[in-house]
This record gives sequence, structure tokens and C-alpha cells, in this order.
Amino acid sequence: MHILITGGAGFIGSNLIRKLFQDNAGVKITCIDNFDPFYSADIKQFNIREFKSNPDFHFLYTDIALTAAGELSALIPETIDTIVHIAAKAGVRPSIQNPLAYQQTNVIGLQNMLELARERNMKQFVFASSSSVYGINDHFPWKEDEQLMPISTYAMTKLSGEMLGHVYSRLFGIRFIALRFFTVYGPGQRPDLAIHKFTKAILKGDPITMYGDGSTSRDYTYVDDTVQGILAAMKYDQSDFEIINLGNNYTISLQDLIVAIEEVIGKKAVIERYPEQPGDVPTTFADISKAKKLLGYNPQTKLNDGLKKFYEWFKENEELLLR
Repeated sequence: MHILITGGAGFIGSNLIRKLFQDNAGVKITCIDNFDPFYSADIKQFNIREFKSNPDFHFLYTDIALTAAGELSALIPETIDTIVHIAAKAGVRPSIQNPLAYQQTNVIGLQNMLELARERNMKQFVFASSSSVYGINDHFPWKEDEQLMPISTYAMTKLSGEMLGHVYSRLFGIRFIALRFFTVYGPGQRPDLAIHKFTKAILKGDPITMYGDGSTSRDYTYVDDTVQGILAAMKYDQSDFEIINLGNNYTISLQDLIVAIEEVIGKKAVIERYPEQPGDVPTTFADISKAKKLLGYNPQTKLNDGLKKFYEWFKENEELLLR
């Protein structure tokens, strides 16, 4: 089994690679990443440090948005069984400031990967979509067939990705499984995300930023649970196109999240309040009944347990993370 994982040096990708190597003897993994400067390349190098000595791990430094399918195919001559496409420019607010860059990476980059799958007659393609595609929608919890009203460029590119996958599935028989991730956290979490930012600020004694009154809420999903869903999607073969929520079916307010982090760290946060930010949705909340039915998905990690595991990882690696 040879698996191609884009964005493999990032948070979710590196956790997926670790789990694949732990549970699958003989699996070969090609990891594509361009160390996008959205956050430090040192952290991404750290994420994949343990894989580099594994002869079944191959790292390819390239920008998928600028590398056509033919070039990719030449760089990876071996048969590829599955593509897991996680690479993307992330972040709602930056996408509003620089929409063209997000269009280039998140849509053209996906197009190149789908062309690679088409040229190589590949069957299985798993795509990392996002809960942000739902936009502002009070029909909680969100089902996959809800009307979608994205309110950021990032969300729009993810919705475009889902539809692009549908086109390739219909035209070329590629099985395309789009997984809508809901606020993934845990060891390795990106430094721009709330749990990581808040933990770092509290430990350093810096103020944390609260946008709005703290009532916004998110469906926080522990990374091991998300990885479980990805692994199941890689094996799914009952249809050729599906869109599936991977959340925790539980939502928590920003204010309550801060309190939970304070309790885990044992130190109070200093909070600075700012107005709500453009592109942020007030609530995310996943209906995961489809994931349970099709993938056997069953998230196990409660928020407090997940926060403790994240904090343990952070403390173990604080020399790197507190820079």
C-alpha cells in the first residue's frame, strides 16, 4: 500500500502518518509539503522528524499549486493507491486579506492532485474540507445536506474543492470522499489556533485575545478521532462520492474553553476583548450520524482529556513552542 499525503508535515497530516506507520506493516508513504510560511517551518520539520529515518517514508518538497500533474507523476513514479489531500492555505481571516493566494493553493492545488489521480487511474481520493463551508446557519447540529452559505474566501475554496471532486468523480470514476473537519485540536496543533495560542499566552503571562463576548462556540474534535475518520474514509468503497462531517457532536463556548484551559494549566488567563472578526461564524456543531453509518466513526475523546494531552505535549516541547 502506497499512500500519498499532501500537507503531511502539518498538524493533521503528521498525526495521520504516525498512526499509519504504527498500525500498518509495510505501508509506504509519500509526504508532500512546501512548508508554507503561515507558521514556522521548524515546527513542521519537528512534526516529521521521527519519520525521516524510515525507508518507507519519502518526503517531497514541492508546491502543489505550481506543480502540474505530469511533473508530480515524474517525481513519484511508483504506483499510488490512495491520495489524502490535506494541504491548503489555512485561516479564515488571512483568506479575506489575500484571497488570490487561497484560490491558487486550495483550488488549483487540488486540481493538480485530481489530475494526477486521473492520469494514474487512481480510485481513492480523500479530501480535507472544513466546517466553515456551512457559514452562518442555525439549523443545529449541521447535516451534510444543509444549504451552504460560506462567509470567507477560505470557506469558499473548500466548497469549491468539494464540487471539483464531484466533477472528477462523475467524469473519471475517482472515488472522492470529502471530510468536513470541525476545529481539530491535540498534540501538534497549529500555533495559530485558539487552544495553542491561549496555552502559549497563559504560560508566558501574555494576554489572550477574545473576539466578541465569548459566546461564540465550536465543535472541538480531538486529532486522534479525526484521524480515525480519515483512515476509515481511505477504505470506504460503497459509493463514488460522499461528503461527511468529522466532528465531535458537541459544542463549547469560547468563554468555557478558556476556563477549561485555565483549569488544565492551573493558571488564570489575562483576557483582552476585541470586536468580532469578519468571516468568523458564531457556532459550529456537527451532526455525525452519517460518519457513524458510513465510516463507523465514533469520537471518544472528551474536551478536558484532550486538553490535558495537548498540554502534556506542549510542556514536553516548550523549548520549541515558546519561542
